[in-house]
Amino acid sequence: MKYPPSPQLLTDGIVYFARLTGKIRLHATGELPPDFHANLGKRFDRRCVDFLGVSYEALREKVAGGLDDAQALEWCFAHGTKPTAGQIEVWNGFMTKCGWNDELSEILARRKKESGFESRDDIQTMFQYLDADEGRL
Repeated sequence: MKYPPSPQLLTDGIVYFARLTGKIRLHATGELPPDFHANLGKRFDRRCVDFLGVSYEALREKVAGGLDDAQALEWCFAHGTKPTAGQIEVWNGFMTKCGWNDELSEILARRKKESGFESRDDIQTMFQYLDADEGRL
C-alpha cells in the first residue's frame, strides 16, 4: 500500500504541501488507499489551499498535469498568495500542533484508540498520528 508523504515534510519551508500533492498524484494513478478518498480536498487539504489562496480543483489539475512539488508551489504563489516568512512560521506552528489541546483533541483520541495507539504517549498531534498510522513513527 502506498501512502502520501509525511505531513511534516517541508516544501520551500511549508509543512503539509507535499502530502497534499502526494495524495493528488496517488489518487490520479489509482494508488491512493480508498479510505483517503472521502477527504480529498477537505480538512487539512482545504486548510492548505486556503492558506495559499488557490482552489483545490485548480491545484489538483496542475499537479495531475505533471508539476512537481516545487513547481506546484510556485504556481500557487503566482495564482494565489505567497505567504511571508512570518506567515509560514505561524502556519507550520499551527498545523504541526493540531490535535494537541484543541478542537481536534477528541478526534485524535478516538483515532488513537481505533488504531491501538492508546498507550502511545509520543502521539500528541494529528501529524504524529498520521506518521504512526502510516508506519513512519
